[in-house]
Amino acid sequence: MGGGALVLDKGGPGMTALMRKFIHQTMKTGINCSDRYFSTQIVQKVVQTQLRAITVAKRLPLLAYANTFSTVGNTEDETDKKKMSKSTFGNVGRKIHHRILQLLDSNGNDLGTMHRVAVIRLMEEQNLRLVLRKANVDPPVYQLMSGSQIHEEQLQLREKEKAQAKTGPPQLKELIFSSNIAQHDLDTKIKQIKQWIEKKYQVQITVKKGKTTDPEDNMEDLFNKILKTMPELATFTSKPKITRGGKAATCVFRHLSNKEMAEYRKSQEETQKNRHFE
Repeated sequence: MGGGALVLDKGGPGMTALMRKFIHQTMKTGINCSDRYFSTQIVQKVVQTQLRAITVAKRLPLLAYANTFSTVGNTEDETDKKKMSKSTFGNVGRKIHHRILQLLDSNGNDLGTMHRVAVIRLMEEQNLRLVLRKANVDPPVYQLMSGSQIHEEQLQLREKEKAQAKTGPPQLKELIFSSNIAQHDLDTKIKQIKQWIEKKYQVQITVKKGKTTDPEDNMEDLFNKILKTMPELATFTSKPKITRGGKAATCVFRHLSNKEMAEYRKSQEETQKNRHFE
C-alpha cells in the first residue's frame, strides 16, 4: 500500500493504469476482501483528488494568460475611441457610436436629446446627413446637414488650415561668409538669399572679418549693399550689429509685408513723377 501510494503521488497521464495495476497486485497477494475494498476506495479517492489538482493547475495559467492578453471586452470601446478621435469633418451615416445624443437641425437649432434610432429615422425623413459637432460632451452633439452644407464647411476648414499654416513662425535660413568675399561669390549668395526671401523665409547672415580686410572697411555696409539689390522684396528684421568682439557682424532679412510693398511702390511712382516734371 505504501509503495503504491508513492507511485501515485507522482501523478501524470498514466495514473489510471497504475491504479489498476496496484489493485490487481493487491488481490493476488491474498489480502482479504474488506482490505481490498478499502484499499481500492482509498486509491480511487487519492487518484481523483490528484487529477482534480492537476486539471486546475493546468487551467489556471491558461485563464490568467487569456485574461491578461484578451481584448474581446474592450475591442468595441477602443474602436469607438479611435473613430471619435479623428478630426475629419464629414457625414457619419447610420453608424452612430452614441446611443443618446443631442441633435441640431440644419439651421443650427437645438432639437433636444434623442435616441439614435429616432435620429436615423429623422435623417431618412428629411433626406439629410449627420455630422458630429462635439464629441467631448455628454451627450455628444450632432447636426443634420445637407450634402452641400457639408461640402461648403469642408472648404472653409481647408482654407482656415492653409491660413494658419501661412501665419505660423517663418523658418530661418543662415549664411556665413567672409567680408573679403569675391564679387562673383557674393552675387551667388545674393541670388540664394532672394530665393529664400521669395519663399517667405527669414535669412540670417553672418559676415566674418577677413584676414586681408582693410581695417577701415565697415562690415555693416556689406549688408546694406545686399539689401539694395532687392528693395522691393526684403527689409531688415534685425538691423546689422557687431558681434564676437568686432570680429563679425550679423543681421536678419525678411520678406516685405503687403503694406510695406504698397508703400514702396507708391514711393517709386512718386519718384518717377518728380523726375518727369524735372
